[in-house]
Amino acid sequence: MFYCLRPFLFFLCLLVMPFAVQSANPLHVGVTVSMTGKYAEMGKMKEKAYRLWEEDVNRKGGLLGNRIKLSILDDRSDPQLGGKLYENLIVQQKVDFVLGPYSSDITNAVSRVTERYRYPLLASGASADALWQQDRKYLFGVYITSSAYTTGFLELLVKSGITKIAIVSADDLFSRGIEAGTREWAKRFQLSVLYSDTFKKSSPEIERSIVAAQASGAQVLIIAGHFDDAVNGQRTLKKIGWAPQAYYATVGPAIQNYFDTLKGDAEYTYSSSQWESELPFPGSREFTAAFKERYRIDPSYHAACAYAAGQILEAAIRKTRSVDRIKLRDALATLDTMTIIGRYGVDRDGRQMRHFTSTVQWQKGKREIVAPPELATAEPIWR
Repeated sequence: MFYCLRPFLFFLCLLVMPFAVQSANPLHVGVTVSMTGKYAEMGKMKEKAYRLWEEDVNRKGGLLGNRIKLSILDDRSDPQLGGKLYENLIVQQKVDFVLGPYSSDITNAVSRVTERYRYPLLASGASADALWQQDRKYLFGVYITSSAYTTGFLELLVKSGITKIAIVSADDLFSRGIEAGTREWAKRFQLSVLYSDTFKKSSPEIERSIVAAQASGAQVLIIAGHFDDAVNGQRTLKKIGWAPQAYYATVGPAIQNYFDTLKGDAEYTYSSSQWESELPFPGSREFTAAFKERYRIDPSYHAACAYAAGQILEAAIRKTRSVDRIKLRDALATLDTMTIIGRYGVDRDGRQMRHFTSTVQWQKGKREIVAPPELATAEPIWR
């Protein structure tokens, strides 16, 4: 009987061996996030979402029969360090793929490295228009560029009859892109920009700019910056006693910690969000539930965009059925797919074209969607 079983056992081993080899050689994905430094609030959100994506992919059987192994390094919110870490991931650790860090300035530094080594990079935390104006062939946007960030909010101003705005911008790629885009769209919407200024990111300089914005007679203050800038802007408004008809700030107000930090002072703040859990995209509610169960906090759009980048990478690998990065680059350039944040599709420069933002406002301690109107959960409130 033993001799009869030997051919069968040999055949069974042939079937099992490839899977054993595959599981012993996972697909290695490298990424940096800002676990410390000025971008830590957003970076920690991205780290959690990337980990959740890794678990979800592996629970479903991995990619091409291989498990995903994710290596996450702390870039300390430093562009120069970020570039060095990606070079280490590619040259020393020899990762198969990479995903994007947070912020446009770090992504700008990192994309010089990934371009040189021909590694496709999904910009899951960056949107400065300048990133796609440098003839890069391996950089792909996950959400809209910064020049279009404020368009939904500006449309609300037009409908309300508010016409006089001031723009105060931090001195980084992302924020300057928002300032330039807001100026352009304000002109199209026939809104008057009474004042604009630039301040050093995350610095007290913002107060001087806001005081000047108040003196200009503006009805609306727009802050183009990051989390600290949004918080400092609101605190300055309270300090100088200015209550404009609308206060809009990028990044910060789209995060729960904005309200947790400012409490009642956060009320009526507007912002733009790349994703909200109420939006009807496939898998969005499941992602939110899994994130909250795992981490006991609500995910921000920064977390959702990181998870979506993993989904896009996954879709491109499944489409090519290959780990060849040139084929993957070509797939990302033509891919049209849905993620938890909506539709992915880029133009010839790799700039995201199919995604859209929502405009949100803090009302009674809750972040409400106030535009677009067909997806709104509340009407906008003006002061």
